[in-house]
Parts: sequence; C-alpha cells; structure tokens
Amino acid sequence: MRTKRQFHLILLLLLSLVGCKPAGQPQQKLPYLILEGQTMGTYYRITYGDSEQRNFQPGIDSLLQALNMEVSTYIEDATISRFNRADSSLSLFLDPYTGQEDGYRNQHFLANFLKAKDVYAKTSGYFDPTVMPLVNYWGFGYTPKKPVEAVDSSRVDTMLLFVGFDKVQMAAAGQDTLFRKALPGVQLDFSALAKGYGVDLVAEFLAARGVENYLVDIGGEAIARGKSARGDYWKIGINTPREDAAPDDIQTAVPLQNQAVATSGNYRNFYEAGGVKYSHTINPKTGFPERNTLLSASVFARDCMTADAYATAFMAMGVDKAFALASQLPEVEAYFIFSTPDGAMGIRYTAGLTPLFDENTSQE
Repeated sequence: MRTKRQFHLILLLLLSLVGCKPAGQPQQKLPYLILEGQTMGTYYRITYGDSEQRNFQPGIDSLLQALNMEVSTYIEDATISRFNRADSSLSLFLDPYTGQEDGYRNQHFLANFLKAKDVYAKTSGYFDPTVMPLVNYWGFGYTPKKPVEAVDSSRVDTMLLFVGFDKVQMAAAGQDTLFRKALPGVQLDFSALAKGYGVDLVAEFLAARGVENYLVDIGGEAIARGKSARGDYWKIGINTPREDAAPDDIQTAVPLQNQAVATSGNYRNFYEAGGVKYSHTINPKTGFPERNTLLSASVFARDCMTADAYATAFMAMGVDKAFALASQLPEVEAYFIFSTPDGAMGIRYTAGLTPLFDENTSQE
C-alpha cells in the first residue's frame, strides 16, 4: 500500500486570474486570491474568489496544524503516534497537545479511522492502515529512511502478524471512546487518506465563510467548487506516469466540476537496491512493495478523502481488480494508466468519466 505520495503531482492548470463576462459586457478583474504554504511534508495551494478579499491563511494554517497533531506519524506527540506506542489502547479524550485526558475529542483522528474502516471493508483489505510496521521496514515510513538491501522474508512474515484492520477496535467507555489494539505491535498510518481529508477540511472552512468558488490542492490531491476566475470549470492535469517525465508532462487534462480528485502512482517514490525497484505502495496481503502493471490511478469523488483512499487501494489491487471494483462503487469514478506488454501505456476509465475524456481514448 502506498503511504506517501511526495513528488507525485497532479499538475493543476490554474487559469488566468482575469474574469470573463458574457459577450457585450466589459471585462473586469475578479477578486481571486492564491494562498500557498507547507503541510504534511508537501505544499498546499488554495485559489478562491472572495468579494471581500479576505486572507484566510492564518485560519487555514491553524486548522492544518490541528489535523497534523492528530494524524501525523512524523510528530512524536500526535494522537496517532501515541496510539502506535501504546501497548493496548488510546482514549479519544487525550489532548494531543498536553497528553492529558481532558475531554478532547480527536475528531480528525476519528474521521480518518472511520473512513479507513469503510474503505478497508469495500476493498477486501487492500486498503489497510495497519501496514505501518511494513512501511517502516521498507524505508518509506517515519523511521530513518534506509533502503532494504537484503530482504528478510521471515521478518516480513512476522510483521504481517500485526497487519489487519480488524486488529484495531473502537469501543465506548462512558462518554469516552477507546481504540484498542489486539497486539502491542499494531500501528496505524493514515497518510494514504489524511491529505485528502485535509483538502476537505480546507474546503469546508471556505464554504462556511461563504466562499463558493475555490480550488484546494494539497500535494496534488484537489477539490474544486464553482468556477475559476475565467468563469469556467477549474481544470486539472494528470501527469504522465514515467520516471523520466517532467512534473509538467501531462497525460490528459479534464475539467473538475464540483468534485475531488486524487492520484496515486509508483513512478516517483521508489528506490533501487540490488538491481530491484521497491515502490512505496505496500501490498497488505503480501507485505511486499506491490509490483504490477498499473502505473497510476486517478480517482474522482465528491470528497477528496474518499478519492485519496481508493487511489491507494487501487494501486495495490492492480488494474483489472481495481477497474472491476471502481465500476461497482457509486461514490467514485477512476482513470487508470497501465503498462502494456509491448512497453506502451494503456488507458482505462470507468463509464462515468466518458464525458470528460476524448472518445478516441483507448479503453482496452
């Protein structure tokens, strides 16, 4: 399962900040703003229209900081880190800033947990946040990055004993909620959906303040509402999934009409050891980095957390299983780029995306 998507970008084709009015009416500049910053080990870029020209960056930064304090495995005192170190359980009343039980609800941790449970069930375990020990072993987690030069299969088999989302249970304890682990070594990693959740949080923040037109992008995961400054739908580009491709090398571009998109791929975040390539997509069934013909999976959904989670799961499943499942799920549409036996790239996408893509695109 893929755990981090650093360096993999969905290039956002941000259009000119000059507004367009119907023919015969004078053009005028629309009050669109762009906010940029860092979060979750990557960038964020937020573009929105606001007649009052309000600067929401302080509030957004505070919101993302609160999210990180609950779900970032790179922060020692974060809620998820405390859970990973615990022998048996963690209280939702635990304040990640103080470490004390004082009624703090950890709503971000809970939201990520519940979505992960849902996607875990619907993907038959191909999406599984308990792969954290394996992610660390293969050099893609919060422990010091060190490529595996001599694979120890017996050690991988041992770590698989701690994998399985059924090994983490949520239980009520009075007004509190406890998360209990079956074994002390069970750990969680929400990085495969937390960026998508962060995108949704920022979108909700803007909507609550009356902003109707915006594009929120965190590390390539994006959500759009309303129209761009030009008066048409926001456009996004899906990168060409080749190791030698430039960040602005686009496979296809589509309008994003009041929906979210997330892309996962193995062609940027990997390393080579002993002549073997190891990618950051860890298959929870085998314990090994997944190697299949699927190069990238772009998932479209109403919310970005859903798109983010399924993009991860689809990479572990491979193109045939992923396409079959995506075609059955009413909440998502998916666009797959895969390698063919002759070394070329094939395209496959679910029926709901047909209006967005060229009719001549191959759907083999």
